[in-house]
Amino acid sequence: MAGFKPFTPRPQNNNNAQGNQNRGRRPVKENPNRINNEITAPTVRVVGDNVEPNLVLPIAKAIALADEMELDLVEISPNAEPPVCRIVDYQKFLYQQKKKQKEIKAKQTKVVIKEIRFGPQTDDHDFNFKLRHAENFIKEGAKVKAYVFFRGRSIVFKEQGEILLLRFATALEEIAKVEVMPTLEGKKMNMILAPKPKKN
Repeated sequence: MAGFKPFTPRPQNNNNAQGNQNRGRRPVKENPNRINNEITAPTVRVVGDNVEPNLVLPIAKAIALADEMELDLVEISPNAEPPVCRIVDYQKFLYQQKKKQKEIKAKQTKVVIKEIRFGPQTDDHDFNFKLRHAENFIKEGAKVKAYVFFRGRSIVFKEQGEILLLRFATALEEIAKVEVMPTLEGKKMNMILAPKPKKN
């Protein structure tokens, strides 16, 4: 029949089968640093314990030196000229790197500051109410910024405001320390309290 083309089966696509086989497998996490034979630079600067200063070696000799010490050659500064590699136990190196990252993260923890506002002539009931709030904030690990706000001519009571803030700090001295002493800034007298380190 004119125009008839014989049927030709398409080659089987194994991608789906392969995808099914790989499905469910966790991806292998690559090392964050090149080590040993993974290092591609022809020449490297070698550092580490028991390594002479400013040692520059061809990569093969650097790997051989690490082998002699029964350690790994780890590329730590790939963009340097030449790249810097450290001779070290790689597992120990990874552990130390993770430990440093945790310490940095802990230092970067956001500090929460809660504000407590007073007037220069705050009565005892209001003072004690705000004191209880401050105690809760401190126990939760937050800092407390206590301040006295002076309206209009009440600035003449600034000494009274300072006495009030110091009284507030004294009432919290078992759980908090004064980080910033009462300081007058415009119409506000500020004081900052921080939690005391917990005793083991």
